[in-house]
Amino acid sequence: MKLRRLSGPEVQRILETHGFVAVRQRGSHVAMQRRIESTTVTVIVPNHRELKTGTLQSIVRQSQVPREEFEVK
Repeated sequence: MKLRRLSGPEVQRILETHGFVAVRQRGSHVAMQRRIESTTVTVIVPNHRELKTGTLQSIVRQSQVPREEFEVK
């Protein structure tokens, strides 16, 4: 399946449903973290109107959230 065209805030909402919390912001980039077992996963989300496909793929890979959450339904 193809990834949807998502904005930064939409990606943040998806990550929040999977336990991520916004911990800081610098300019237009928001750092989101989730604690799992003995480690912390940190993902940087650009707060842009539309994320590029490669950026979204990187966020999906880093966050370990199922790809289906970001795909066209």
